Amino acid sequence: MIRGFFRLIGLLLLAGGFIFMVYDGARWVADQTLKFTRFGQFWNDINQASQSAFRTWVEAKAPWLWTSVIRLVLDQPVFAVLGIVGILLMILFRPRKPLIGYSRD
Repeated sequence: MIRGFFRLIGLLLLAGGFIFMVYDGARWVADQTLKFTRFGQFWNDINQASQSAFRTWVEAKAPWLWTSVIRLVLDQPVFAVLGIVGILLMILFRPRKPLIGYSRD
């Protein structure tokens, strides 16, 4: 049951990544300038207080993690981050292959 829940979350994230890819593509057609929505900007639009609280928590635990890894993720396009996380969840929680040749009792 948990496996199905995480696959559903992965599928929703993958769909969200596709929606943002279409959104950025439509903005490119309208403005004739290619500008992607960054993940950090999207997170600020959703809830700015949570991002600043997350930053203070990470900097208290491991300051090198914020500057090297998390800032890199926050500067990526939203469709790439959501798509990659969605694909990872779909792969990690895929159904098990049935065993062939003997029964498991």
